[in-house]
Amino acid sequence: MTMKLGRFTFPEPVFLAPMAGVTDTAYRIIAHDMGCPLCYAEMVSSQGIHFRNERTLAMLQSEPEERPLAIQLFAATPEMAAEAAAYVEALGTADILDFNMGCPAPKIVKNGEGSALMLDPDRAYKILCAMRRAVKMPLTVKMRKGFDDAHCNVVEMARMAEAAGVDAIAVHGRTREQFYRGHADWDAIAAVKRAVRIPIIANGDVRTYDDLDRIFEVTGADGVMIGRAAQGNPWIFKQLTHYLKTGERLPGPTMQERAAVILRHLDLLLKYKGSYVGPREMRKHATWYTRGITHGAILRDAFNKAETRDDFVAILQEYF
Repeated sequence: MTMKLGRFTFPEPVFLAPMAGVTDTAYRIIAHDMGCPLCYAEMVSSQGIHFRNERTLAMLQSEPEERPLAIQLFAATPEMAAEAAAYVEALGTADILDFNMGCPAPKIVKNGEGSALMLDPDRAYKILCAMRRAVKMPLTVKMRKGFDDAHCNVVEMARMAEAAGVDAIAVHGRTREQFYRGHADWDAIAAVKRAVRIPIIANGDVRTYDDLDRIFEVTGADGVMIGRAAQGNPWIFKQLTHYLKTGERLPGPTMQERAAVILRHLDLLLKYKGSYVGPREMRKHATWYTRGITHGAILRDAFNKAETRDDFVAILQEYF
């Protein structure tokens, strides 16, 4: 099970999906530590790059320990997409460029971005062609099954993307209308795999070893992308990449390992986000890290009130 993308070869292609507010530098470093071979950064606004928005440009920074890294852009026009793509390539902080055609957020769709492009193949094609002309680095695109049940056109869109010159396609087997509800349609991903020659990355509902086996079997995909199942669970990359390599199913983390990673994640957030934002962003991560454990609700309530590193340490020492 090996996937090639540009100059990169991934023997265990289990990737971290781009998630807004989640896949920042702190989490990407942890995921890489856990064996994730390629992380996709949270999506970045092409318009923000155009206007040199300080917060947007900060999202383009990276560290050596999280490379290779894919930066995902979203845009509504070919001109804006191409300009942003060229900027990212010149910056040199990423190794792969991705384009978002799957985000279901209302404010994104309203602007004609994200999954709105599933309804506009001509504009999507022009955007991808413009990005391909603008950069030499590997270019991928992430799309959904379709916009809604009446517009399940992912096969058409995948052929269009291949014609535009993209190097790989990630397919989330849900429509925009579904958001994250229901079940991902792996058969739709299989149809895309049969329709194009470039690598396909399957996305949606991979949480366990058995899920990994089944999604590869059903879709024939070249790689898999993990999204919500990785929230508070970076161990999933260590487990699934090890499983692909050896066939061995590793156990989950011990409570001590869980506590150590929570603290490491907090320290990284403090480093990159500061002493005020860092702990507040850590609250949601801490609640994800403690899903499914005994007395988790009490613990999550405590985390949601934590304001400093000392607060988190005190909670961890008391519980773990």
